Amino acid sequence: MEGGVRRWLVDISLWDPSPAQFSSFLALLPKYEHPAILRLIFGFLLFCNHLMTMSDARFLKLDDRKRALVSRLLQYSLVHEVLDIPHAEIKIKRTIEGKPYLNNSRQHVRYPNFNFSVSHSGNYVGIASEPVCLVGLDIVSDVLRQESSLNFINDFSSYFTHLEWKNITNAGNSNHTLSEFYRYWALKEAYVKALGNGLGYKLDRLEFHHIGWSNISVYVDGEESRDWKFWLFDLDEKHLVILLLSVCLSIHLSIYL
Repeated sequence: MEGGVRRWLVDISLWDPSPAQFSSFLALLPKYEHPAILRLIFGFLLFCNHLMTMSDARFLKLDDRKRALVSRLLQYSLVHEVLDIPHAEIKIKRTIEGKPYLNNSRQHVRYPNFNFSVSHSGNYVGIASEPVCLVGLDIVSDVLRQESSLNFINDFSSYFTHLEWKNITNAGNSNHTLSEFYRYWALKEAYVKALGNGLGYKLDRLEFHHIGWSNISVYVDGEESRDWKFWLFDLDEKHLVILLLSVCLSIHLSIYL
């Protein structure tokens, strides 16, 4: 790939590390990264607790830690490979909204505008990097029980425009409706992750248009933005990934630093 461009995807579904193995991998990371990996991600469980049993929750606690660990390992490995910075010298921090970024001195970085985006959901952990353009990545997995899906997505109607919500609710049966919801949601997530704004960004400002989920474009506050390119991939029946890149080179990494 072109210098600075990476696309890595890891399927963690068959990885079942022992506590000792998990600890050995964790030890490869700086100690300040450990708490975020070891703690239970309460927000996600609160997000889904009315849809899950206690056994589901225990499973997700372990699986979340595994995803978080692999995500961190990918970040440090990618920075080391692309920028040739020794592992011990890599400094990755996060914005208030949670976007990771490289905090090493720009004078010593091969690509001053280097940035990356990470995502993990279900069986997959992914990372994408760019030397110049802003990049956003979002992976979505279907974690909802079908009988609860329609009630669940109704709570999110305010995040979509009238056109988007119409397309979601008129998609067909519950499977099609849920698939449509996830696709629009992943596009919005990838967009705000590229900007580094997090969910503080009013998602209903964005309206996505597409032709059969290709030729995807975005309207911001009602005006079409030609600053972005979008790709949507179905990884399998339960996972999809959105990748977006800025095409306007005047958009600089400093907007979220």
